[in-house]
Amino acid sequence: MHFTGRTWRPPYEANTPIIQATSGCTYQNCRFCSLFKDEPFRMSPMEEFEADLAEIKRYQPYARRLFWTGASPFAMSYDNLKLRALTVRDYLIKCQSMAMFASIRDIKGKEVWQLKKLRAMGINGLSIGTESGSDKTLSLANKGYTAADIAEQCRKLDEAGIEYYFVYMTGLAGKGGGYRNAVESAELFSQLNPYFISVDSLTLFPDTELFAMAQRGEFTPAGERERIEELQTFISHLQIRTHLLANSVSNYYPVTANLPYDREKVLSELQYVLDTKSEAEMLAFRTGLKSLGQDTQENGPHNGEKTAVRQSKKKLRDQER
Repeated sequence: MHFTGRTWRPPYEANTPIIQATSGCTYQNCRFCSLFKDEPFRMSPMEEFEADLAEIKRYQPYARRLFWTGASPFAMSYDNLKLRALTVRDYLIKCQSMAMFASIRDIKGKEVWQLKKLRAMGINGLSIGTESGSDKTLSLANKGYTAADIAEQCRKLDEAGIEYYFVYMTGLAGKGGGYRNAVESAELFSQLNPYFISVDSLTLFPDTELFAMAQRGEFTPAGERERIEELQTFISHLQIRTHLLANSVSNYYPVTANLPYDREKVLSELQYVLDTKSEAEMLAFRTGLKSLGQDTQENGPHNGEKTAVRQSKKKLRDQER
């Protein structure tokens, strides 16, 4: 397989075969990110792409879904996406869907009729790193688009029938900005139809611009308690049916929820953490993160703490009875 540089895929695509369609990122200006630093954007040549498809066919000839890696595969032109999607079907005859990362910028250049054609060819499942739905936070993060852009482009996906997933990042608005960020983002997302909302929590790494801004006093990171309160506010204000996955290693206390049905249960779990854990305990977890690719069981205390929280709550309920 022709993998180069950093290979990245969302946790919910863990069981999906992956193929490199592009490497590097077309933008590289987000202030919090250094995932593809010093790695220029490159489309995988078709001969490499086909060779990788042939290898996947040998091991998983009946794969029903394929994830195209690279930070920006959907940045490719309509014609290039069409060529690769049809080529996938030549090798993997059972493949029904092809998912990938996408940016709001990548959708802008495509007409609805083109999106419909791509959907008919099997391109379905775009993971979009929106991070926020607040213009103030999007500007701070230097995302390169506005909340109105998110709404406009995702409505095109809705019209085309393409399933998409959002990323929301707690702490990105900085100290004191969590409530505003959560409310404005929930209001925007509630106008759209993300099938998943994956939640990460901002972790500042030394090779990012936001870290340098924090060092200069131009950005003050939100505390751990504020981040959990922000997540509570975000969940409380979401008014759509969606799956919320706040279970990556960046989250001190991982939760998942089928909203709106699990809303009260998850809010109660998060409140229990706020009631029983100190800021110092939670901050120690954050400062111990070396990368966002760590194994959550080996490197994070929060899985064991989650079990302990549930056991404690059960004990309290038993005592009340």
